[in-house]
Amino acid sequence: MKFTKTHEWIKKEGDIAIVGVSHYAQDQLGDIVYVELPKVDKSIKAGDEVAVLESTKAAADVYSPLSGTIIEVNSILNQNAELINRSAENEGWIFKIRFDNEKEMDEMMEELDYKKKNSV
Repeated sequence: MKFTKTHEWIKKEGDIAIVGVSHYAQDQLGDIVYVELPKVDKSIKAGDEVAVLESTKAAADVYSPLSGTIIEVNSILNQNAELINRSAENEGWIFKIRFDNEKEMDEMMEELDYKKKNSV
């Protein structure tokens, strides 16, 4: 796993990356009650806002860590947004992207560095 400064994580599987928000991010948001998922087949650039999480405390944008095309969303989150609170870095993934440029991952933090920085 790699992490961004804006608290997204990725798991790379070939030319596909699974993307979600970190445990730290969901903990800061509190109970997530709604997720606005991105559109499948949408082309995006790294840093683009692609989803919105709404919690009992606030709303937060989710940014794409990579440029590419969204190929799948976790539609379970439409009925079960709290899955992000229970399993942010696993079952609570938000979308999958076929990325264009693997070098964009060079800017991301390794899991240990991210967790040290955010004292998770």
